[in-house]
Amino acid sequence: MRLQTTMAAARALGMSQPAVSNAIRQIEAQLGFPLFERVNNRLFPLEAAVIIQEDSDPIFAMHAALADRVQDLRAAKIGRLRILSTPPLGQGVLPQALEGFARHHPRLQTFFDIRELDEVVRSVESGKTDLGFGLGLGPQPTLEVQALFEGRMVCVCPAGHPLATLPVVTPQDLAAHPFIALDAATRMGAAVRGAFQAARQPHAFRAEVRTCSTACALVEAGMGASVVDPFSAAHGGERRMAIRPFEPAIPSVAWAFWSNRKPLPETARRFMGEVRRILGGAGAEAKPPRSAGARRSPGR
Repeated sequence: MRLQTTMAAARALGMSQPAVSNAIRQIEAQLGFPLFERVNNRLFPLEAAVIIQEDSDPIFAMHAALADRVQDLRAAKIGRLRILSTPPLGQGVLPQALEGFARHHPRLQTFFDIRELDEVVRSVESGKTDLGFGLGLGPQPTLEVQALFEGRMVCVCPAGHPLATLPVVTPQDLAAHPFIALDAATRMGAAVRGAFQAARQPHAFRAEVRTCSTACALVEAGMGASVVDPFSAAHGGERRMAIRPFEPAIPSVAWAFWSNRKPLPETARRFMGEVRRILGGAGAEAKPPRSAGARRSPGR
């Protein structure tokens, strides 16, 4: 289904093409109905195949997580930590935390990647990922969550821009300059639009982007100003981009989260402490959370 041809599937599985074709016929015989339509020696998935694949994906994810855990036990590894993050934390804060943590845990195997928030949540829920990081996390009944740092979104503009001279930037100030907007479908993009609406200012923009890191790249290139999370702003070019407080204040909270079906490994808990230490230097627009203890998601 993923590779589209039996030949490609055979190469990926290390099997012969006839063996893959025979396996498909055996599966169809066991199910009692066809999964593919055969046209000119090509296979086209039927609706039943699509449904089965969608329903089986979580099972395979859980199987892969269990296989990895068994491998850990077999090899008697000292530790293995699987981490996923969204871009704001994954492109700046977490690499710094991982570098320091690796120096103190040289035998620890770490797996790290950057994904969209929904994908991070699904991977943590399935048990494939130990620890997830992101901003703007909503109620998640299957997760334990911990606020690591509370900040507020900021205005970023090219160095030397008129907005760089202001102590605070408002929607009224931005209305007079080219603006780089965040996608309305994102949580942060919707929040910025809400601030413009509350100030009765039109939300006009020169460009619209999906992530804050992309917005910062366009700002550094001189395309305009934007409103982004403080972590992406801190990761941007310090000499080519000015950072100013934005009002009305829009909260930007850094969250760590893990599955509530099993205890958080001690290694992951120590790593969260390292992330919190790095976030402690995030700047004046951020502050430690009011409650640093682990909390259950409101939806649970």
